[in-house]
Amino acid sequence: MPDLTIRTLNGGDTSLSQEAVATLTSSLSGDVLTAASAEYDEARSVWNGMIDRRPALIARCRDAGDVQRAVRFSREHGLLAAVRSGGHHIAGNAVWDDVLTIDLSAMKAVVVDTESRTAHVGPGATLGDLDAATLPLGLAVPVGINSTTGVAGLTLGGGFGWLSRKYGMTVDRLRSVEIVTADGELVTASEEQNPELFWGIRGGSGNFGIVTSFEFDLVAVGPEVFAGLVVYPFAEGADVLARYAEFTTAAPRELAAWVVTRKAPPLPFLPQEWHGKEVVLIACVHCGDLETAEREVAPLTRLGNPVGVHLGRVPFVEFQQAFDPLLTPGARNYWKSHDFTELTSDAIGTVLEYAAKLPSDQTEIFIAHLGGAVKDVPDDATAYPHRDAEYVMNVHGRWEDPALDDACIGWAREFFDAAAPFATGGVYVNFLSRDEADRVRAAYGSNYDRLVAVKNRFDPENFFRLNQNVPPTA
Repeated sequence: MPDLTIRTLNGGDTSLSQEAVATLTSSLSGDVLTAASAEYDEARSVWNGMIDRRPALIARCRDAGDVQRAVRFSREHGLLAAVRSGGHHIAGNAVWDDVLTIDLSAMKAVVVDTESRTAHVGPGATLGDLDAATLPLGLAVPVGINSTTGVAGLTLGGGFGWLSRKYGMTVDRLRSVEIVTADGELVTASEEQNPELFWGIRGGSGNFGIVTSFEFDLVAVGPEVFAGLVVYPFAEGADVLARYAEFTTAAPRELAAWVVTRKAPPLPFLPQEWHGKEVVLIACVHCGDLETAEREVAPLTRLGNPVGVHLGRVPFVEFQQAFDPLLTPGARNYWKSHDFTELTSDAIGTVLEYAAKLPSDQTEIFIAHLGGAVKDVPDDATAYPHRDAEYVMNVHGRWEDPALDDACIGWAREFFDAAAPFATGGVYVNFLSRDEADRVRAAYGSNYDRLVAVKNRFDPENFFRLNQNVPPTA
């Protein structure tokens, strides 16, 4: 077999001998894949079907020692390396052409300690893995809403979901991590050990190392919650969203109510004549007392004249998977995102203007209501800075046919520009698409310079650069 051509840290290419590949392989308890390996194509695929990249090598790690050896091998040979955890990131940073991918997807263990109410989570675990271990016990970490999302990527960017108004961001429940730094050392980061590194990890994405274990504090939730959907005709959108905006300004912290505008999927509780038509959906979860929840959710059914209502008690572990069928891997995806402190009538009008001309049946606009416990934490307490964002909007372009690329991407960009005058200028780093490197500074806002200082200390050569990068000045 010929030598491999692989990209280097200095911007060029190098030839990596088969002997060197064999040395790496023999050093790992996991395995190493090349393009000739039977599992290569499956291992290089990621959630976003627009990403079709071919790493030179994929080092599939099974423990922290494997990660250390992969990092040291990469440094020894001057190789450019990417890091894959769940492979769900919209930008597809888990895989790049002609690099070494350090693959953590086999490190899925979740260990729950009910006495201390903590969970130790491997970097390859998905939200589904974490939820399956915690939610049936009436315990939870506030994470996202799609069970195939990776815990690592979500957490490193900040993380929010149905529980965040009550319990804060995912990073607000992070107690400590074990992390392999750019020099291949395994260290602990927490409030007591390497506190500045711990600060940077909580929202600073993958800029400072490879986390090999997350320790979370758990909160008491469920196991049942009061949750579901209310579906309104698109023609009532202006009134519904205006009333939604008014309702959410005083909503209890236990209640998260999010808006989705899209063409209605074939929901079993929705009359068939509404399938495929533009609608305004309110998706909600109330994580408090179930009797109180029913009363506090009820106003969401009176924002207009709903064409479908599906609300009730449900195991939270089931509701966490409710939207998975709309977010299956392999479709083509392109996102644009804004933060808002309020939903003005002009902002609502712009949302509805573009929701009326969705470029595909799977495309949607969702608006997450945050506030509550998220805002209790000072902006500079963690690297995630946008505690003032009452609403986070994600313009979620999604389609199957590559022939629709220009139309779907063009629509998303046009909508993004039209909505910008009503937004804060900030953005959630996990929602940045692959062409938005110019928005990384906006993603970190007032915390950016401090992140650069952490980068200078822990990764002065920018070894970890195939991410939403914060370059060092060193």
